Amino acid sequence: MLKILMGLIFLGSLAAQAVAASDTKIGYVDMQKAIQGTDAGKKAKKDLEKEFNDKKTELQTKEKDLKKMTEDFEKKSSVLSDEVKQKKQAEIQEEMLKYRDYVGKSQLAIQERERNLTAPILEKLRAIIGDIGQKESYTVILEKAENSVLWAPKNIDLTDRVVAEFDKKK
Repeated sequence: MLKILMGLIFLGSLAAQAVAASDTKIGYVDMQKAIQGTDAGKKAKKDLEKEFNDKKTELQTKEKDLKKMTEDFEKKSSVLSDEVKQKKQAEIQEEMLKYRDYVGKSQLAIQERERNLTAPILEKLRAIIGDIGQKESYTVILEKAENSVLWAPKNIDLTDRVVAEFDKKK
């Protein structure tokens, strides 16, 4: 909430400055769209999807094994002694905990991999945005995010241009 309020105050001060200085130049870039629009971003997305699908298949296999283990226990539980039942239940619970832990670690690993793949792309994009900003005397270039730029004319959207510059600089 504070971040949004600070953004609105910032944009309000920019608007006041724009009235005072007619040479104010503002642009914005949709960084998510820019990352996904670059060739490097498309490759990163493809790699991540493959890794995610591989991990998903592995998790589904582990889940099936857990279900089978539980079903087998339920079928045989009527003929098992209380001691064996408790042992089997403890085994199943331990396996479920291992599974949940593995799911959590897998999600973190995918997120870390995504950060590692996108960090160099973001760095290059920011450099390109900085170059455009300096060369063309922009007062400010904002990032279009969910709650930061609520509306702006399309002609100040630099996203496609930044993507084109990025892919040119391979």
